[in-house]
Amino acid sequence: MSLLRAEGLTRHYPLPRTRFFGGRPRLTAIEDASFDIAPGRTLGVVGESGSGKSTLARLVMAFEKPDAGTVRFAGKDLHHLSHADLRALRPEFQMIFQDPYGSLDPRRTVGWSLGEPLRAMGTDEGAHIAESLEHVGLHAEDARKYPHEFSGGQRQRIAIARAIITRPQLLVADEAVSALDVSVRAQILNLLMDLQEELGLAMLFISHDMAVVAALCDTLMVLRRGRVLEQGEAASILNAPAHEYTQSLLTAAGAI
Repeated sequence: MSLLRAEGLTRHYPLPRTRFFGGRPRLTAIEDASFDIAPGRTLGVVGESGSGKSTLARLVMAFEKPDAGTVRFAGKDLHHLSHADLRALRPEFQMIFQDPYGSLDPRRTVGWSLGEPLRAMGTDEGAHIAESLEHVGLHAEDARKYPHEFSGGQRQRIAIARAIITRPQLLVADEAVSALDVSVRAQILNLLMDLQEELGLAMLFISHDMAVVAALCDTLMVLRRGRVLEQGEAASILNAPAHEYTQSLLTAAGAI
């Protein structure tokens, strides 16, 4: 059973005209992408910069609408929901950004930022903030501090705590460990795996690094210039890549 199902996702962006006559050129960010994610499973999306990974994340999160295709979460077509219905559903699918400052206000305490999704739901923050901080290996008293008082790895833990505070079914992680040192990266990956097992999370995990997705993902989709080159069970693709581009990513990551 699928928790998230995308079918035929396509997104183009208009480019500046290069001549007076003729149609306006378009950049193909993502073309005819389809995939499923079951509860408790992780789909890895891998490709170089400009391959369409972040566009795919924005479409899944319903931050943008596709030119074609659908995204269904728990059977609901996200891009055809009313604003009120989409807002009510958002606590069920949350995003982790590459830069934690994307979800943390540097002018506010960590506790204030963590409580924001709960306030939007009309839920009492109560003990949820302390519980979420402890879930990610931090302390309840850290809620009184500001983001600049933490290291990069700690700030990413705080961003993860914010993402799980609503107890979502799905996490979308867009290059969530790419800015971290290797040792810290391993710690955050282990944290995500532990949280997935404990909370039963499904994940869409986006990375340019094949070694990272190899460590975390059950299934894999390889993107290049907006097009899906291959997808399937991660072990099958890692052991026998069908496309030379996939093999080049594996070589670059030292995975083969």
